[in-house]
Amino acid sequence: MWDKPHLLRQFSSALFGISLALVLYGALHYTLHLPVFPLRVLQLSAAPREVDVAQIEAVVRNELQGNFFTADLERVREAFEKLPWVRTVSVRRHFPGHLEVSLEEHVALAQWNGSELVNTYGEVFAAESAESGQVMPSFIGQRENAAEVAQMYGEFEKQLSPLGLEIAQISLSPRRAWQLRLRNGMVLELGREQSQQRLARFVAVYPYSLATMQRTVAYVDLRYRNGFAAYFPGGAGVPRATDGQGQSGQDDRSQHSKV
Repeated sequence: MWDKPHLLRQFSSALFGISLALVLYGALHYTLHLPVFPLRVLQLSAAPREVDVAQIEAVVRNELQGNFFTADLERVREAFEKLPWVRTVSVRRHFPGHLEVSLEEHVALAQWNGSELVNTYGEVFAAESAESGQVMPSFIGQRENAAEVAQMYGEFEKQLSPLGLEIAQISLSPRRAWQLRLRNGMVLELGREQSQQRLARFVAVYPYSLATMQRTVAYVDLRYRNGFAAYFPGGAGVPRATDGQGQSGQDDRSQHSKV
């Protein structure tokens, strides 16, 4: 090698290039860590509704370290997402010393199994309290079915809205049977099959039958092939036809007796 000048020139050029790269890296590293690029402003894109401002300030104090260039934004984002009521977070740099934080908060749709909340995306989350003054329905079911329960709640609400009836509780049993408890106290048993069709049958006849009764109906069993049965407080029941012929529908509950 020593008797080959072209190899020596290549070797020296390579060493010079490596040395120059290390010098530039060191200079850049030193410059970026100088106190001349401090983070002066952290701005929220919108004022939080449910997230505690004191908790936001705690994240800034504990997790936001370094200057504009060296701050670990992924670490900051993950810390914000651990706060109650926070669904997603994005953090962006704005030169020369400005960080913008966008917090998407959960919008509570209902209580979930009495201990948690479910948002409008059908996602279950834990939070200490809901929005003040908000009256929410109660959802009961398996956690993996939360999105389905939220979707069906919307569908059932649309069906009941012409009657002025609102859902106070919706439940989906482990055997996939649906039950609705309305705000007037009435319970609607929909069973496991054709739940929306059965509710549509109820909506069609309610103004002409149950709504005209002087006694309050406590429970309506819609698990019949062509009709339903209404029960008054105390257990008394009366079958109601939906075929328009004055005949109560054929009982189709043999396969739905256990829900």
